[in-house]
Amino acid sequence: MLLPGNGVRPTNDETADMGHPEHTEPRPQPGGRNGFDLEERTARFGEEVIRVCRELPKTVITEPLIRQIVRSATSVGANYGEADDAVSRKEFRQKIGTCKKEARETKHWLRMIAAADPDHAERSRTLWREANELHMIFASIFRKVSTKKPKPKG
Repeated sequence: MLLPGNGVRPTNDETADMGHPEHTEPRPQPGGRNGFDLEERTARFGEEVIRVCRELPKTVITEPLIRQIVRSATSVGANYGEADDAVSRKEFRQKIGTCKKEARETKHWLRMIAAADPDHAERSRTLWREANELHMIFASIFRKVSTKKPKPKG
């Protein structure tokens, strides 16, 4: 994994801290505008969910939840990458819709994990808030791309 801007691969110690607030600062965007790189944000979200899942006790209840949440949480970023590379407006809209659905599904699994393991409830709530923000971002993008009509050719 290359970090944006420097072309250097992080060490394991550096990647272990990537989900913490000091590593989630917005970075400059192309064209000089400031903002958060959504691809990076969704990747960090998936990584943080994986870290939490590694810490969960493996029980008959948590194992299926872990499988489900890892799939949905990491799918948000994967589908955003697909949307970013879409070759048509229709494909972009479909992939953004999938991001929105996966973020909403992740919120559900986080709620179930909080119920299944009260020791991880606070971290689950924090991740739920991030999943909710991502869901709202993707819902907004989806609405905008659904209501704007493409400009006529010619």
